[in-house]
Amino acid sequence: MTDTKELSHLELRLERELLIKAPIAVTFEALLEHLGPDMARPDGVLMPLTLEAFPGGRWFRDLGDGNGHFWGHVQAIKRPSLLELCGPLFMSSPTSNNLQYRLEEGEGGTMLRFVHTALGPIPDGMRDGMASTWDAQFERVRKTAESKRNSETP
Repeated sequence: MTDTKELSHLELRLERELLIKAPIAVTFEALLEHLGPDMARPDGVLMPLTLEAFPGGRWFRDLGDGNGHFWGHVQAIKRPSLLELCGPLFMSSPTSNNLQYRLEEGEGGTMLRFVHTALGPIPDGMRDGMASTWDAQFERVRKTAESKRNSETP
């Protein structure tokens, strides 16, 4: 029998909240951009993905000539308030990941709430970099949404 301490390395839960000073629809579209063609590593190097933004749609990296990496599926989408993705993501291990992006418009902009849950073996070195990777992505989403909001304002 495996005890709970030994299992702790098989679990991950990361939560983030970010206020974005832009309307919810603009923020949702910026999120889709940064999960798709504008996906980038924390160092800013583009790593474009394809996100088929409908239930069951694939999320993958196309390297051409039939090569690439499958990241997951769209588990749920309710424009502009929810996007949920599930799959192995960037891990080449038998790990199940679930990403939930919940958006709620309020005074001052849109609150983006994010939860990344993973169950399974997380490869060495990945756990430590995940928080900074997601934080960098959210900063890009924020900048994109806020700049679009500002460019649409007369």
